[in-house]
Amino acid sequence: MEHTKLQGLCLFICSLIMLNGKTVLGSNGDYMDGDYMVDLTILESAVSKGAVCLDGSPPAYYYDKGHGEGANNWIIYFRGGEWCYNVTNCLDRTKTEKGSSKLALKQRSFYGILSNNKTVNSDFYNWNRVMVIYCDGSSFTGEVEEVDPATNLHFRGARIFLALIEHFLAEGMKNAKNAILTGGSAGGLPALIHCDRFRALLPNSARVKCLADGSYFLDRKNKKEMTFMETVNEGLINLHHSAKMLPSSCTSKMKPSLCLFPQYFQEGIKTPFFIVNSMFDSFQINKTLPGYYEDLFNNTCSSCLVKNLQDFKHEFLSALPKQSHSSSRGMFIDSCLIHAHITSSVGWNGFSVHNKTIAEAFSDWYFDRSPVQLIDKPDLPLNCYKFPSVTNFCH
Repeated sequence: MEHTKLQGLCLFICSLIMLNGKTVLGSNGDYMDGDYMVDLTILESAVSKGAVCLDGSPPAYYYDKGHGEGANNWIIYFRGGEWCYNVTNCLDRTKTEKGSSKLALKQRSFYGILSNNKTVNSDFYNWNRVMVIYCDGSSFTGEVEEVDPATNLHFRGARIFLALIEHFLAEGMKNAKNAILTGGSAGGLPALIHCDRFRALLPNSARVKCLADGSYFLDRKNKKEMTFMETVNEGLINLHHSAKMLPSSCTSKMKPSLCLFPQYFQEGIKTPFFIVNSMFDSFQINKTLPGYYEDLFNNTCSSCLVKNLQDFKHEFLSALPKQSHSSSRGMFIDSCLIHAHITSSVGWNGFSVHNKTIAEAFSDWYFDRSPVQLIDKPDLPLNCYKFPSVTNFCH
């Protein structure tokens, strides 16, 4: 029985992790919204600019060309996958596509906001849609000229970002009427960090906005020891020299490692941006409450776990941009125990807050139909995938 529970837990956690650009299967095994495959493109020309993955290989992306009314509209999506913040885990990443384009899948399916299916993605299905592989380990902030001959590690994430954007400009994005910079998890963080840089490279006449999915990583106030995110941030700053790429409006006031937390640099972002996140983000809850995480799936919730969950929720909500009627800040904050939403069909079209899906909410905000700042009400996390069979957690 215990083995079965653990097996189910592992499957569920894997499904949460796979949200970021991969097929997500629910209890009925049918959350796919298309079966076409998009080919991988290796950007060889970026090597001469020093814009390379951790192992020195060129950056790469998947691209589905826009057509019809979407021919001059662009979505640039950055894949996520945590970070490497010391030499050991950076070397480990070079054995995967998280550190080498040589190991990236030759084809990948596009779902959610990247889908070409008009039924499930009516506002963006015919846009130019790009998914960038994440092979630098720094959320595209690294900027180190020297390469250690002992490890051959390259910390060039910021150069990858610029080389790719320049490439897409040359491919037609210079004529964009609409453009979105987005990403999930560690890939959504650069959608905020580089948001104003992206805006500056696009035509003044274009509608340009940014979307961060599962990327609102929280600096918790009530902590007794260094958190996982603090360890990551300190490592990025020291190893990747990320500080120079972070918003100066933040780094001029506090130590650079804090300026990787959106709550500290969001006010300085001039370009409109939208946050999609769970107030019980599964990645952050796992890192924050590792001793209790399995209890959630067994629904054996102690009073201490319930309090910790509610404390996390309150801290998370208090860190978000202030709610207002401003169109420059949009948000969709749900209560699902998941991490990242928009590149799965069930996340993009299946979850609702105040009777609006993410697809509906983001489209209304992006096209200036109405301000959108939706925050869910539940005090405890919901099992939105209904796996295991419990409806809600800790209820």
